[in-house]
Amino acid sequence: MYIHQIPEWPRFEWRQERLAQPLAGVRYRQGRMIGHMEALGFELRQEAVLHTLSEDVLKSTEIEGEKLDAAQVRSSIARRLGIDIGALKPADRAVEGVVEMMLDATGNYDEPLTAERLFGWHASLFPTGRSGLIRITAGAWRNDGTGPMQVVSGPIGREHVHFKAPPAARLRREMRMFLDWFNKTATVDPVLKAAQAHLWFVTIHPFDDGNGRMARAIADMSLARSENSPQRFYSMSAQIQQERAAYYNALERTQKGTLDITPWMEWFLGCLGRAIDGAQTTLAAILAKARFWDAIAGVAINERQRLVLNRLLDGFEGKLTTSKYAKLAKCSQDTALRDILALAEHGILIRGTERGRSTSYALADVSAA
Repeated sequence: MYIHQIPEWPRFEWRQERLAQPLAGVRYRQGRMIGHMEALGFELRQEAVLHTLSEDVLKSTEIEGEKLDAAQVRSSIARRLGIDIGALKPADRAVEGVVEMMLDATGNYDEPLTAERLFGWHASLFPTGRSGLIRITAGAWRNDGTGPMQVVSGPIGREHVHFKAPPAARLRREMRMFLDWFNKTATVDPVLKAAQAHLWFVTIHPFDDGNGRMARAIADMSLARSENSPQRFYSMSAQIQQERAAYYNALERTQKGTLDITPWMEWFLGCLGRAIDGAQTTLAAILAKARFWDAIAGVAINERQRLVLNRLLDGFEGKLTTSKYAKLAKCSQDTALRDILALAEHGILIRGTERGRSTSYALADVSAA
């Protein structure tokens, strides 16, 4: 029996005494993180928000086994938020759709969540009306035309059914109850409401596809309400992606359990706490980036050099060579070499031990200069 088959569904309950301490810990972490960010200048906060939202979009999609182009995601978000990151990379419709949903959920967190709004999110996720090669109903509740909605894994013929959703005939009533509850003034802490909303929505599974991504967007919307701010400085989806197996195990155990969802709430709060702790690493990287640009403020840097230096600061994989510089900056190798040598002359780049075509460069520690 799944929890949606229990006669008392959806009367969830949990043991408050087990959640009081982890909830207090999460709330303390949230307050500290927001305090740290408010102490930064506007540009650094914008950089933190851009990084967090990019991570959220990328990792929420990766959880479902899809990989988006990181540069497209970053460009799409920067354009919509009015953040100047230099040359913007055109984003395809799949990227734009996920970004639209996430920014609407967090940017308009205080607006009611309605069926029409959810239909808009879903249509933006599947603009072609297909999930891969399969045609789906986009922008409307599923109709179970191809059979019951199931979450399965394993090869064809040996599938393992993890979960079977409520039949389509129940969806209007189920979603009306969910939306009425979500839009009411919270009688519980909004962080706990985020955990419950995530579980409740993904258990109803109202769409043919994209339910996990939408459940995480709804949880982010509730978390934004808990902070009364659209600015995101930590990514729950990035942490869930790191703990993907535990996430699915926690969901499956809960959906096959009772309406006492204490274990799910405990897992959610623990994951959220680890997400906030992990964001401190992001903050440190952004501060290091700011110190770098402060240290070289007196050096004339052209747009090509700025673009490549930012890529290096953001964690460029591998070694920087003249050919890689030329590809990143979209210039000739002669121009790339001149740019690199100028940066090396100012002590911003240091040359590796390789020679000839293998000559490579890395960022110098300009803060120690």
